[in-house]
Amino acid sequence: MPTRRVNPSKKDPVKDLPAQTPRKTPNLTLDSTATIFHPDKCRARPFGSKRADPNDLMSEAFSKMNVKANEEIQNIHKNTSTVTAFPQEGFDLYHDKDLTGKSVYESARERIATKEEEEEGNQNPDKQKEKVRNDNSSPLPPIDAPIPTLRDKWRLLPHFLKLRGLMRQHIDSFNHFVTVEIKKIVKSPSACEIRSDNDPNFFLRYTDCWVGEPNVQDDSYLSSPSTPFQCRLRDCTYSAPIYVNLQYVRGKQKVNKNSICIGRMPIMLRSTKCVLKGKTEAELAAMKECPYDPGGYFVIKGVEKVILMQEQLSKNRVIIEEDNKKCLSASITSSTHERKSRCNIILKGGKLYMKNNTLGDDIPCVLILKAMGMESDQEIVQLVGDEKEIVDQMALSLEDLNKLGIRTQDQALRYVGQKIRSPDKRTGAAGGARGGRGTTWFRRPQCPEDEAREVLANVVLSHVPVVDFDFRPKAIYIGHVIRRILLVALGKADLDDKDYYGNKRLELAGQLLSLLFEDLFKHFNKNLKKEADMILCKPNRVAPFDVTKCIRQDLITQGMVTAISTGNWVLKRFRMDRAGVTQVLSRLSYISALGMMTRVNSQFEKTRKVSGPRSLQPSQWGMLCPADTPEGEACGLVKNLALLSHVTTDEETDPVQRLCYDFGVMDISSLTGWEINAKSSYLVLLNGLVLGAHLRPEKLVKQLRLMRRRGMVGEFVSVYLHQGQRTVHIASDGGRVCRPLLVIEEGKVKLTQVHLEALAMGITSIRDLLKQGVVEYVDVNEENNCLIATGEREVTPQHTHLEIDPLTLLGVVAGLIPFPHHNQSPRNTYQSAMGKQAMGTVSMNQYERIDSLIYTMVYPMKPMVKTRTLDLVNFDNIPGGQNACIAVMSYSGYDIEDAIVLNKASIDRGFGRCMVLKKQQCALRKYANGSRDLLEGPPDVAEFQHGENDKRYKKVSGLDADGICNVGIKIEPGHILVNKTSPQDINSAVDHHGQMIIPGEADVVSKPTPIYYKNSIHSYVDKVILTSNENDSHLIKLCLRQTRRPEVGDKFSSRHGQKGVCGIIVDQADMPFDDQGTCPDLIMNPHGFPSRMTVGKLLELVVGKAGVFEGRQAYASAFGEGEGNADTAEAAAKALIANGFSYTGKDPLYSGTNGTPLDAYIFAGPVFYQKLKHMVLDKMHARARGPRAVLTRQPTEGRSRDGGLRLGEMERDCLIAYGASNLIMERLMTASDAFTANVCMKCGLLQYKNWCQFCRDGEKVVDIRLPYACKLLFQELQSMNVLPRLKLKDV
Repeated sequence: MPTRRVNPSKKDPVKDLPAQTPRKTPNLTLDSTATIFHPDKCRARPFGSKRADPNDLMSEAFSKMNVKANEEIQNIHKNTSTVTAFPQEGFDLYHDKDLTGKSVYESARERIATKEEEEEGNQNPDKQKEKVRNDNSSPLPPIDAPIPTLRDKWRLLPHFLKLRGLMRQHIDSFNHFVTVEIKKIVKSPSACEIRSDNDPNFFLRYTDCWVGEPNVQDDSYLSSPSTPFQCRLRDCTYSAPIYVNLQYVRGKQKVNKNSICIGRMPIMLRSTKCVLKGKTEAELAAMKECPYDPGGYFVIKGVEKVILMQEQLSKNRVIIEEDNKKCLSASITSSTHERKSRCNIILKGGKLYMKNNTLGDDIPCVLILKAMGMESDQEIVQLVGDEKEIVDQMALSLEDLNKLGIRTQDQALRYVGQKIRSPDKRTGAAGGARGGRGTTWFRRPQCPEDEAREVLANVVLSHVPVVDFDFRPKAIYIGHVIRRILLVALGKADLDDKDYYGNKRLELAGQLLSLLFEDLFKHFNKNLKKEADMILCKPNRVAPFDVTKCIRQDLITQGMVTAISTGNWVLKRFRMDRAGVTQVLSRLSYISALGMMTRVNSQFEKTRKVSGPRSLQPSQWGMLCPADTPEGEACGLVKNLALLSHVTTDEETDPVQRLCYDFGVMDISSLTGWEINAKSSYLVLLNGLVLGAHLRPEKLVKQLRLMRRRGMVGEFVSVYLHQGQRTVHIASDGGRVCRPLLVIEEGKVKLTQVHLEALAMGITSIRDLLKQGVVEYVDVNEENNCLIATGEREVTPQHTHLEIDPLTLLGVVAGLIPFPHHNQSPRNTYQSAMGKQAMGTVSMNQYERIDSLIYTMVYPMKPMVKTRTLDLVNFDNIPGGQNACIAVMSYSGYDIEDAIVLNKASIDRGFGRCMVLKKQQCALRKYANGSRDLLEGPPDVAEFQHGENDKRYKKVSGLDADGICNVGIKIEPGHILVNKTSPQDINSAVDHHGQMIIPGEADVVSKPTPIYYKNSIHSYVDKVILTSNENDSHLIKLCLRQTRRPEVGDKFSSRHGQKGVCGIIVDQADMPFDDQGTCPDLIMNPHGFPSRMTVGKLLELVVGKAGVFEGRQAYASAFGEGEGNADTAEAAAKALIANGFSYTGKDPLYSGTNGTPLDAYIFAGPVFYQKLKHMVLDKMHARARGPRAVLTRQPTEGRSRDGGLRLGEMERDCLIAYGASNLIMERLMTASDAFTANVCMKCGLLQYKNWCQFCRDGEKVVDIRLPYACKLLFQELQSMNVLPRLKLKDV
């Protein structure tokens, strides 16, 4: 990288830069700050006392602090007078991390300096004018003034990520599952008790359930605490036991047993049950864990698995849409702990019908309302609405009821009871077994009326609770849905948009595991009941039956492990059959792991070419990253969360419900239909359920938001006023995407300087700001009631919120792109994909891990141009690329089509050098007959004819005496890594007397089963590990290392989606050089800029070049120039001029071949380049002859199987167009699967040599050459009674 010595007599160019240029804050020493932190000067004034000296800036700062700040500082002065007495956390944020700019004390120092400059400026007006012209910074505001610029607001970001980190939604969801949900499942009425059909006195009741600490069962009796690192190495599952407390009958006495293990639960890393929770960096290092690892994944059989977020339509909500027959339909998916079901209300031919799986046919909705106790037609109409248009729409449905002759509730119940499907046909959620009691949930009673009453109460719209068969709330809910459908039919309301993100919920790991555990637990109960029934049905039992001896732990354990390891969630009880729910965590780079953890999967079919679900919705603003989505068929269906997005978990609804009633919400059960649908009343819905009505909705919404901002309601509770539907929607359910915003009241931002300074000192936290109403989380629906300003210059009295920082619109991966707002949109999408493929540092423990494949760069570098997102994710500590000095110019013809020219001397110095670490392993198994696999040392060199030069001896030359290769040796293709032998016979365990034979080692006949090294190039053995797994098999793991230099064909990419392969590697002597003799590392073709429009890359080069000569990293955050988060081109140009360079970034270069100056000035400077995982060495493949497929006798396919190169249909068409018939025959037959067949010229059938079985003659049988696949086709057609005949001619 070019460096230039600066003349010390020159004026410091940094001072001439605009104030928004980020500068690294120097670490202040204790001596330099001691004068500022003198106790007499920073003693806080108690509130209400006389104001301190206004000239003392520190006194003024602390005078605005809250009571907590006063107490904190006074305690500090009592204990000690040194600077170290202040909270260390504030110093970490401001000094060590360099994340939040300047500390409160540095700010005070700058204010004193500013004051002195102002006084000096008053005395010297010319100097003051020059200062104003050169510095665009504004005077500092009072300490309690709102924050004036986003330059200060962005300091909130590290605090938000500390409170709710990037993986927080996964971890919070899992924590909620293991602490709350698992107890609810075990204690739910359908699962908490088991009874026997054979003994009415027997019962088993669960009283409590919890998850223990993670451990590994070394054998049947011993278990030891485990760490994730041990589980990765030993191929174990990082799991913890599930304990329950039981109350059951043994004989004639009631027994209580505590801490009974019923199975094992895989534990998510960094969750409350994980051993890594709350550990310091030193403690994590002792456990060989990376401190930057985000957690949020599982370790299953040594493999890291992540449960991806699944995008689903909202449960317990009404979605009005058109069905396949263009009929209006309201679909409601009900979900409770008891049951998951789906119900549709359809407007078909002007009549309203209800459709449910339990009900055989579509049943008129009016009849359902009659069955629920609404016998009067007038009452039904009032419930829906008494407007003339609504009444006219309801007329046909009411007439239908009269034709059926149904006028009373009993008649309606009888009609519904006759339509219910029989129990044996109902499966899954509608008719599944009731949690182990052995009875169907709806066992057919004696009369259909009672059964219909049960079904209407517990199955149809099961999320609406029915207490003591009081159907009024459910009837009102159905009336509300019918009204919405009719309003859409009349054109007074719109259809719901299924792609609107307020109608979506994200299923997290906790919710998916909750469904899986519920299914497995009920299956476990069913098996336990079956075992109990088998024993209790025996009349003569010697000992009292103890049900705990029948508990099988493997049912739940294997179910959980299998589901997470395969990713198949097949739960018939809930009609769930999904594949690909879990994926192996990508460890190509640190960023690829982060990107996978924030990924959102859609259940939409990827093959369907529909634009709706794929397009970028306006409702996704700030919630999902607009750039990070894959190309191809999954485009727009696989998404990523934005930087500060958070996915909520379920909250208790009772406090919110009580609060609503306190604020004047009238209980829905006490209202008539006329009152509910009056023009002045608004319905209040809580999580989709009708709670009541309110006459002043704006006041209710304002009061609820005020309570939330004071911390009296959950911070994620959403309040949304829908004027079109005349409803107030309150949501506290899980799966909603929300994001934090700054609150504006009366045109002023509530965030002040005091808050930031208190945050920096550690006196307050984001939780405190949430309770003070300074910041709040807003979900997609509530955003419709907000007017959000993107910058503080836009704020008006009408605005309600302000964005924290524009860079939070992007996700983690897209946040790494410098100046993304200057690039064409697809380029940011390309980089989001390629950033996950870039080599770098996988994690801090990458050399301790033994993964299947690890790519790591030998000399990774911090980027010269970075964004705030890079700081937030610690990318500088584990980077993924190198700074390359590039020159944008044409050089020979080897740089066309985005190819790049590399400097050979740069490669020699380590540019682009990487290491590839691969794993080889084998297990020494034990077999049922007592025999086992063994290791054998290498044979003696004397046994080989040519001694050490013998080719056969070289294959085993690297083995140690124990049969395992030595660490550090070079392994060539075909060499033996582990010399293992296996017994030939593993089944003969019983002799002719029926006695078990456990043969000794001498009796076992073994066969060699060595592990060979299969690769095209050599490797070195990096390390060898001997361990054992849970199955008591001994494991041998070898880590093989290859060091690779860049070569022609390797793929490189900048951070702007401009990828290219290496076209040529040129000696430094032939590379162009500048007037100081510096050669570029890389030459890029200038034609890559005009059509790609990646202006961000040009700016990165200019501000990076300025940063090199100023000795700092430049900033290039999204939309950050005017806000202090990105260097401007003007500031960089001034810095270049101050250092003697052209403001354009162009330099005069000289030809490397003849030394003459080049005709044009060359745009040159540092750009951060990524080496991608696609390397020629892994893809290069050719063959002359090799293996063939058994069935078709054609060459095998694929590089791993040493396959041939396929000449496809398109290549064949080109050859046909050229008329190269001989070449076609040679490629498609002679070089592939040529075959000589015997054909009879009379009948045209394939026959034997010199004999036709059909003609019973051998005269006309001739030999022909044809592809074997063609002959195979003819024979397969004959097997299906299709007779192909070949017509042959003599040529």
